[in-house]
Amino acid sequence: MPTTNAATQDFVSIRDIKENVVIGKDGQMLMLLLASSINFALKSIDEQRAVLSQFQNFLNTLDFTLQIYVQSRRLNIEPYLELLSGLKDKQDNELMQIQLREYVEFIKTFTTNVDVMSKNFFVVVPYTPSKINITKGITNLFTPGQKNAALPNDMQFEEHRVQLEQRVGVVTEGLARVGVRTITLGNDELVELFYHIYNPGDQTGSAPIVDNV
Repeated sequence: MPTTNAATQDFVSIRDIKENVVIGKDGQMLMLLLASSINFALKSIDEQRAVLSQFQNFLNTLDFTLQIYVQSRRLNIEPYLELLSGLKDKQDNELMQIQLREYVEFIKTFTTNVDVMSKNFFVVVPYTPSKINITKGITNLFTPGQKNAALPNDMQFEEHRVQLEQRVGVVTEGLARVGVRTITLGNDELVELFYHIYNPGDQTGSAPIVDNV
């Protein structure tokens, strides 16, 4: 009985990444924002209500959909341990050397018994060019198997990118009012993000993908 082997590319919903824009196989364009977190549980009841009210008002002002993606990755602690070991060797104080050595052993033991995870929060801002038949629904960024659409030429891409950046500006300002800071992912960060999405077995690496959010 003949079998059909699907190519790996068939399970990847991305057609191209260009100028910080992800182009899907269906022609949809996306920009991704790395978002900071807020200590909601540590806020007073009134502050929590204010945050929820601001976030609700922000959502009500949008005339397009958003997708929020949370990525959990095992934290690579090795660079930190190497830094501590280097500091230990530079210490002239014997007591300080002993304390650093014991601390390094504690970190090694702790991370061996407990998976130390980091979480990144992403906001996906979509833009579907008007020539796409949007009555068929907006493609989920992480849903494979979409049909290929023709890539836009340079002029079309620039026009669509401007529209998309306007949406990103609205989202950035709205989240800032809630207390959430955002950074737009560049090409390199997008490649790294999607590598980990499509290679879930590789959970090592430092986080966040972009620093100083």
